[in-house]
Amino acid sequence: MKPEKLKKALEHLSKNDKTLSTIIKNNGICNLTSRKDFFNSLLEAIIGQQLSLKAAGCIIKRFYGQFGINPHPADILAAPDELLRSLGLSNAKVKYVKDLSDKVLKNTVKLDGIEKKNDEGIYKELVQVKGIGKWTIDMFLIFTLGRENILPTGDLGLKNAIVMNYKLRKFPEEKDVEKLSKKGGWAPYNSIASLYLWETLNKK
Repeated sequence: MKPEKLKKALEHLSKNDKTLSTIIKNNGICNLTSRKDFFNSLLEAIIGQQLSLKAAGCIIKRFYGQFGINPHPADILAAPDELLRSLGLSNAKVKYVKDLSDKVLKNTVKLDGIEKKNDEGIYKELVQVKGIGKWTIDMFLIFTLGRENILPTGDLGLKNAIVMNYKLRKFPEEKDVEKLSKKGGWAPYNSIASLYLWETLNKK
């Protein structure tokens, strides 16, 4: 996100949400970045599901050690399930990375030019892969494509940050996250608001 646009986003969030205003003042610059290695990004997202960043990082490192830093879908498909499990993937994730590889090879899921699609189009494209649902696609939109207005309502970390920063008495449901975003006027910068809330967990 370009500096002038980020400045506008931070001014918007600070003006509309007092809690976010304080968080932004205390945490400096948190910006969106993008990457072009879409296949790698989705592999990492699948591997990292329901794992800590540290645990996911270790498995991803072993995975790239086995297949190279730019793994080819055909090599993953050809690999015995036992090999993938030995790298730390669960039985389910073995199926998921192979399904992703298969659909990319057959061009059932088209990654080339996916960044040109709107959010809804990307959801329709990626949800065809087993194991890829709303949370994984939200993470792809935010951390791979750098989309500015994604609200990952199902993310556990975001919910924990909301409880901590907004002093909630009960753990929020997805509809509660949506209500908080609407009340705080986060749109059209829901992704930036999420980045800052996640950052409070890192500081903790």
